[in-house]
Amino acid sequence: MLSKSKISLLQSLQQKKFRREHGLFLVEGFKSVSEFANSAYQIEAVYYTAAVAPKMLKLSQKINSVEISSAIIEKISALKTAADVVATVRIPQWPALVHDMLNKKFSIVLDGIQDPGNMGTIIRTADWYGIENIICSEDCVEVYNPKVVQATMGSLSRMNVHYVDLEEILAHTKLPVYGALLDGENIYNTNFGTEGLIVMGNEGKGLTDKVKQLVTRAITIPRGGKAESLNVAIATAVFCSEINRNKLK
Repeated sequence: MLSKSKISLLQSLQQKKFRREHGLFLVEGFKSVSEFANSAYQIEAVYYTAAVAPKMLKLSQKINSVEISSAIIEKISALKTAADVVATVRIPQWPALVHDMLNKKFSIVLDGIQDPGNMGTIIRTADWYGIENIICSEDCVEVYNPKVVQATMGSLSRMNVHYVDLEEILAHTKLPVYGALLDGENIYNTNFGTEGLIVMGNEGKGLTDKVKQLVTRAITIPRGGKAESLNVAIATAVFCSEINRNKLK
């Protein structure tokens, strides 16, 4: 049984200011919790219902696990339909991003991404293609937002996410800076080489003017139909796919 104060704390983690205050975020669903349990993240506690008690044996016995009622788990869940397992996970203190971390690989750079679903899908896509670094402008949606965490389906547990001054990073990098723009070279004719930064813009406004000026190669996904724009998460997947295809040539 959880105390009222503990339930209140867990409910508060649905809000950014309390996630920052307590240094915790929520992960829901057995699969996602398992991914974090097998990662460098530190799980503070796992709360589960009797329905999944047998599954809990698969998690490390060192993890603090507490069986609670379905009614309580519904109170602490951030989802419309509560999962049977909810974990509180420590927000990591990432080391400061330095340029050497980005050499000889590709990283995704996000300029003002606001939609949690898009952010989560981008992280999951990056994980699929083996991209480890997501570099976010300071105004991007927080990756520990419950909707983002849910959309990553556990992939966040393997990702390095940095919130930085994008202009500072892009202005001083020696890597190619590929920007997703409408008036660039055809992505299907682009040789991406072996390293670089892939910059994707805000859902409605695209790249900010200052970031555009720091792009060294503008890249376009050619349109074959009449849609006005392409969803940023889908566009990111196309870029990742082309980079991967180039690697496999």
